[in-house]
Amino acid sequence: MRPFSYNTAAELFPAAIRKKKRAGFAYRRFGTAAEAVRFAIEELPADSLNGAYLQVEEARFDQSGIRSLYESDAFPLPRRPRPAATDDKADAA
Repeated sequence: MRPFSYNTAAELFPAAIRKKKRAGFAYRRFGTAAEAVRFAIEELPADSLNGAYLQVEEARFDQSGIRSLYESDAFPLPRRPRPAATDDKADAA
């Protein structure tokens, strides 16, 4: 099996439509898998990411697979900074 390439074109598919609840985004094609992964994690609401999948060549990644690609040390793009945790004890003082 070849190592994963973040530079390969990728397709992001929405979750299957269940009853009247819609996925929240339409199919999108990206020039690189890195762009698709970043979009999925940073731009999609959690409920839209749940059930969506990323197709890169013959490989398919579900929500946890997409998250693993984003959190990998090999991820080539800058990540959005995480919000700083608030310290409730400091607020109470």
